[in-house]
Amino acid sequence: MAAATLLLVVTIVALGSGHGEAFDPNPLQDFCVADTTSKVRVNGVACKDPAAAVAEDFFFAGADRPDGGAASKRYGFSALTVQIPGLNTLGESHARVDVAPGGVFPPHYHPRAAETALVLEGSVYFGFVSSYPDNRLFAKVLRKGDVFAVPQGLVHFLYNNGSVPAAIYATLSSQNAGLVLLGDALFAGALPDDLLAKSLLTDRHTVGSIRSNFRRP
Repeated sequence: MAAATLLLVVTIVALGSGHGEAFDPNPLQDFCVADTTSKVRVNGVACKDPAAAVAEDFFFAGADRPDGGAASKRYGFSALTVQIPGLNTLGESHARVDVAPGGVFPPHYHPRAAETALVLEGSVYFGFVSSYPDNRLFAKVLRKGDVFAVPQGLVHFLYNNGSVPAAIYATLSSQNAGLVLLGDALFAGALPDDLLAKSLLTDRHTVGSIRSNFRRP
């Protein structure tokens, strides 16, 4: 009985350790305000002197406004990173995403983060797909005030199928979540046409036609 109990404890500890390694490391102090002027290279951004921290280090103004984000004319969305120096080492990041009517934030995933999206304005069709082989679709039409969660590493999307602009506020469970746009990863890079044709169960002509759209400015 004692041996079985010990084995159970060891298994739980091992599983917990493996899970912890998949996320940002825990901070070792109350806060580590990012010192963007530092030339020190660390896994994150170096901290400025805690005695020099001020309230503005934990503040961001402008998440209520749609302008100022990096825009994608191809897809019809813009994304504004919420820059809060005081979040450095705390294992999260934030962004405001605006999507024009008919626009999409195309299928993508964040390799290092789960995501929670809050609709600020408008309505969007939002969802994710579970991993192979099930490939189950979990999606809903979200309206102002609705929140939807996406597990870490799963492909998800955002589509404004309404007639007015939409905006969401996204919270990511990593300081550097990463972003992989599936279409761009496949067709904007250097993967061989014949490889893509076989992988997508199509022909090289179709692959070349699609690839030409991704190489346009």
